[in-house]
Amino acid sequence: MAQVIADRRDIDFVLHEQMKAEELSRHRKFSEFNKKTVDMIVTEARNLAIKEMLPTQKIGDEEGCRFENGKVAVPECFHRIYKLFREGEWNAMTEPPEWGGQGMPTIAAMAASDYFNGSNHAFMIYPGLTLGAGNLIRIFGTEKQKTLFLRKMYTGEWGGTMLLTEPQAGSDVGALTTSAVKNDDGTYSITGNKIFISGGENDLTENIIHPVLARIQGAPPGTRGISLFLVPKVWVNDDGSLGEFNDVVCTGIEEKMGIHGNATCSLTLGGKGKCRGTLLGQENKGMSAMFHMMNEARLLVGMQGFSCASASYMNAVNYARTRIQGKNVLMQMSDPNAPSVPIIEHPDVRRQLLTMKAYVEGMRSLIYYVALCTDKAKVSDNEEEKAKYKGFVEVLTPIAKGYVTDRAFDVCNYGLQVYGGYGYIRDFPQEQLLRDCRITMIYEGANGIQAMDLLGRKLRMRNAMNDLLEEGGKTIAAAKEISGLKDFAPRVEKAAEKLSRVGAHLRKTVMSFKALNAFAYAYPFMEVCGDLAMTWMLLWRAVTAAPKLEKLVGATDFWERREEIEKNKNAAFYEGQMKSAEFFIHNILPITMGKMDVILETHSGAIDITDVSFGG
Repeated sequence: MAQVIADRRDIDFVLHEQMKAEELSRHRKFSEFNKKTVDMIVTEARNLAIKEMLPTQKIGDEEGCRFENGKVAVPECFHRIYKLFREGEWNAMTEPPEWGGQGMPTIAAMAASDYFNGSNHAFMIYPGLTLGAGNLIRIFGTEKQKTLFLRKMYTGEWGGTMLLTEPQAGSDVGALTTSAVKNDDGTYSITGNKIFISGGENDLTENIIHPVLARIQGAPPGTRGISLFLVPKVWVNDDGSLGEFNDVVCTGIEEKMGIHGNATCSLTLGGKGKCRGTLLGQENKGMSAMFHMMNEARLLVGMQGFSCASASYMNAVNYARTRIQGKNVLMQMSDPNAPSVPIIEHPDVRRQLLTMKAYVEGMRSLIYYVALCTDKAKVSDNEEEKAKYKGFVEVLTPIAKGYVTDRAFDVCNYGLQVYGGYGYIRDFPQEQLLRDCRITMIYEGANGIQAMDLLGRKLRMRNAMNDLLEEGGKTIAAAKEISGLKDFAPRVEKAAEKLSRVGAHLRKTVMSFKALNAFAYAYPFMEVCGDLAMTWMLLWRAVTAAPKLEKLVGATDFWERREEIEKNKNAAFYEGQMKSAEFFIHNILPITMGKMDVILETHSGAIDITDVSFGG
């Protein structure tokens, strides 16, 4: 049976062979989540995703959301899958059981999310944002706020969103004008307008809890004076019962390129002077609190983009095996009457498929690795080790969001191309996956901002950067000891050494009068960091697979070995890991080396050109 959405064998390989996720169960916090339990979680998620959620992907895209009189109706089929999602307790997989979560390791939740997001990205935005808003309350809320909101959000009874963007304040959040005035009862009257609010109004839940960024009157300008407030759609009384409508009005939804099943709303708060909220955290500390949610959301967005890519690849490779078109190039040369063949036999299609395969596998490993580091930081009793893993998460998050979503879109583009003209029409899912994937490069901080974060903040974290290079160095050292990989290792080692020089150069440049030149190369720097992360992950996969392949296939003769691999699915999988690494190192990494030469030159053209010289 052909795999859909994601390759289960690959998920199992990353979880248990590459990452050894079952080792987390040695710690009390995750003692219940042994290999058998994690496999059961992934199986249940896969069943729900394939049987129930995937059929709603196309329907939700075509039906879209409907706006009328301030109300938004989501696609009708979403109500059933939301009910099933809640019944399965999937809303808060990693959160504390005492508040309605499952308390599972982040890496196990990522494996489930791999299927969920690949089956219906637009639908998953609703529970994803609810989880993020709930986590803000769990971390920064008072006991009263937790009691009133947390369980109902973690169980999906109520929804949640994130209200940052305003018409004049997109990436520049500090320019917001939404205001808060303290009332005698300790609540705040909130007035303002927010736009681009995913799920800001919908009919999946009876209440939606909005974390809102606003400025208390008299607060400092810019981000220093921003506070965070909890603003329910329907006011929640002290006993937990619902009160009156809280003057949060949806004024419209956007017509978008993709994710049609998710409502992107404009909201007016306090248009009638009756919108109230409670302070979440400390006054003027709203941005630091919101960044916690945004960092979690950025990893989620990386998963969203990646899941579209994974699904697109699965579709493409299955299609290429069955689509008969054209003749085998070699056979055609010798026999003009040769039969047509599946397009997977055509060299250019194979190039595209192997490019997709390498990126999908590398991205899956990177995202799961960030999740594993999150888990290791939670269970470690050693403060130095805990800090190391937290540093890894910090440094890798902009790559897991920015680089991954860029490459995910490329993979979806290849996925459409493999289908040819059929990919461009709506009979097949490829065009929707491409459209739905595109937003992931923009929201939760456009990828240019991720690059600036990597250069401006994360590059200063020298210990974390050096520790990551050291971890990659362990993989290179292991590869040098394996006959099938020792030729790859020096290429990777040379690239890693060069990346270290590039980082030192940019670190120096960004602190000089040429700082603008450095930031003009922030995006290429993120790209080369991402390429090296992919190379590390793929080489790590190959190091894991190589001895297992040799154990399964002892033949040294090329044709005997090939015959053995074709008869053994596990051997074929392990050979696929070797070939992904080989392809990436020989075809992508040389381009990365050239990009690093460009960064080291740090040419000033983009800075020197005058505004008027752009034309227009």
